[in-house]
Amino acid sequence: MNDSKAELYTYDLTEAIWRKASASGAEHDCVEVAELPHGARAVRDSKNPGREPLRFTASEWAAFRKGVIAEEL
Repeated sequence: MNDSKAELYTYDLTEAIWRKASASGAEHDCVEVAELPHGARAVRDSKNPGREPLRFTASEWAAFRKGVIAEEL
């Protein structure tokens, strides 16, 4: 069962495990991603971790990854 977009914003991220891309530069300015239930993801700016992260359903995240891999984004 997929979570609705509104439900994604109810998850408490205080204990989330954030990871940076392995290709992030020495300045550490990059995007961080945390896994949410049911394949959803939360995304934040490493320079501003206190700002509310964006949240994506599993299908939105899959479409984003597909676009990045295909160099469409």
